[in-house]
Amino acid sequence: MPAAFMARQPIFDKRLRVFAYELLFRSGPQNFYQPVPNASATVIADSITLFDLQSLTGNARAFVNVDELALRLDAPRLLPPDRVVVEILETVTPTDEIVNTCRKLRDAGYSLALDDFTDHPRLAPLVEMADFLKVDFQISNHEARDRIATKYGKAGLSLLAEKVETEEELAEARRLGFSYFQGYFFCKPSMTEARSIPENKRVYLELLNATIPAELDYAVIEDIFKRDPSLLYRFLRYLNSPLLGLRTEVHSVRQALTLLGEQDFRRWVSVFAIVSMSSGKPSELIRTALTRAYFCEELSGATRLAEKKASLFLMGLLSVTDALLDKPIAEILRDLPIAQEVKTALNGGENPLHDVYKLLLALEHAQWPKLTACVERLGCPEENVPTAYQSAVRKASAIST
Repeated sequence: MPAAFMARQPIFDKRLRVFAYELLFRSGPQNFYQPVPNASATVIADSITLFDLQSLTGNARAFVNVDELALRLDAPRLLPPDRVVVEILETVTPTDEIVNTCRKLRDAGYSLALDDFTDHPRLAPLVEMADFLKVDFQISNHEARDRIATKYGKAGLSLLAEKVETEEELAEARRLGFSYFQGYFFCKPSMTEARSIPENKRVYLELLNATIPAELDYAVIEDIFKRDPSLLYRFLRYLNSPLLGLRTEVHSVRQALTLLGEQDFRRWVSVFAIVSMSSGKPSELIRTALTRAYFCEELSGATRLAEKKASLFLMGLLSVTDALLDKPIAEILRDLPIAQEVKTALNGGENPLHDVYKLLLALEHAQWPKLTACVERLGCPEENVPTAYQSAVRKASAIST
């Protein structure tokens, strides 16, 4: 049985809080549930339960893509109506049978969304039952988006802009009256020109900087904490939280180093620095950074890069610093004393770490053919990828919740 690849993409509300995640599965070359006769439960139930809906989405809802066959088999009923939104693919033909099935789903408490909505007249019966209309910002032009927003924005339907990749596209979606936004705009720096790093974030960058050198200079780290007592208070509260599970309460930085050991001390100080940099940014940005860090680390053995485990974790963690600090990542990395191979990978240069990074990005965007090519290039057993991703999501959620 092929590995069950899964990706999740956040859907934000107007305040850029996570409203839901769209769950994307590779059950075959297509990017949707593809049940087969006598095995419909296997594809949907196994896909969701394998990854654990609660750990994947927390308190947010899950948008789940379904095709015509899945609807005919009534497969969405295998999922709880209060946790999912049934996303009907644009390839579905609204026959009387399909419309009747959707009506029964709606009556049973399921919310319905129409994917890649283009306002074709044939979709009218489904529009009448839909809660969400998803408009792809990469395949529609401004005029088409405007027409849909004007026609349906005041009709009680929620408009969802998907594949929103830039701040300009987000601003346009807001102006048109869209209520929800899906895409990776939040992982990109907010700037029209390079900006200086805000003073309140500079200290966290200093702290991160101090954890990276091969020889850990405790005096430098202690001096950073001494300059800002509130920083020390937050760090100790962070270390004493349940997520670390330390048996002894930590009262000082020196004690933390003794209890954790140098390797874990570096890790938790760097995670603390990145988390602290996120003020004013969507919380999903930190979940993304942590998921990337844990995912890259988890794959270190399977990709024969076990000796690069710490570098892979750091690469994932640093991959969103441009969005956190609103500066080009090349400028941020230039002043950090990290290994050149990590800088090369994050700047787009070719090396084994960059191959892992490309695999990560392909997974996030559910680009299955590209992901397969990355797996083959790395010589990584396919089944390790979904296992590593599931583990990474759980670990990241435990820290960032």
